[in-house]
Amino acid sequence: MGWLAAGDGYEVALIEGRVAARATSGRAAGRQLKSLPKALRDHPEVDRLRRFAEWLDRHAAACVAQVDLWMVSSLPVPTGLLARVWPDEAWQSALRDLAVVGDDPDEVGFLRDATDTGELRVVNLDGETVRLSPRTVTLPHPVLLPDLDDLREFAAELGVVQKVEQIHRATWRKPADLKATETAVSEFSGGTYDSRFGLAARATALGYRVSGGYATCRVRDGGSLSEAAVWIGEPYWDGEMTTGDLSWQDLDGRTLPLREVGPVAWSEGMRMAAALYAGRRVEEGKDA
Repeated sequence: MGWLAAGDGYEVALIEGRVAARATSGRAAGRQLKSLPKALRDHPEVDRLRRFAEWLDRHAAACVAQVDLWMVSSLPVPTGLLARVWPDEAWQSALRDLAVVGDDPDEVGFLRDATDTGELRVVNLDGETVRLSPRTVTLPHPVLLPDLDDLREFAAELGVVQKVEQIHRATWRKPADLKATETAVSEFSGGTYDSRFGLAARATALGYRVSGGYATCRVRDGGSLSEAAVWIGEPYWDGEMTTGDLSWQDLDGRTLPLREVGPVAWSEGMRMAAALYAGRRVEEGKDA
């Protein structure tokens, strides 16, 4: 975006998400000013740029949220759609360097470009840039990626930085020795908060839904939907509160035996429970 006239002797522009000004006359002509002059703070052009910056921030956040949903759900995404949105800087920032899988589930690469013809350019694990033209690709949840540790090491060598947390996302793998009767995980129970409000606020800030006495996250896993839930206390409780057990339900409200919980749902549920537990009150001193 170029510079726009605003008032006598000034121009304004949106630079790195902030409204900047420069003088058009005098000794400072053509130089960007360190701060916005008082005369411009209520100027209509400045207000318009501020509102545009706010829209850009909301758009960028929406792109990240959508790509995160594709990744957590491991949903197939049309290659043509990626090519269509790629020119948009917000979409490109959210998608760039994500691990993608095309027709061959064993061929993983980091997305670097998408052309207007629907062709993707990815860096494979041999360090080569290859071209892919599958009808759809997936952005796999990391718990589904083979050799995740090797992939993380290779990403570090490439200097990969992901806007959407994927390969460095905290993951948990479901134990193989679960009993048929087990329906809850207590590993992250007992985290104490000063109030139920504080616990619910942390859940909301982390992007989880608070419904009744639970913090929840819904996950699509292998074509089915389930909801992980951690007990956080009755809504109007005003005393201290501790995190409760983690469990999963299907969409009919049936509590799932742990053996029936899919790998992605398990990992995301444990991630939520761990994040809530991490915000607990930690006592100091020798008796903590």
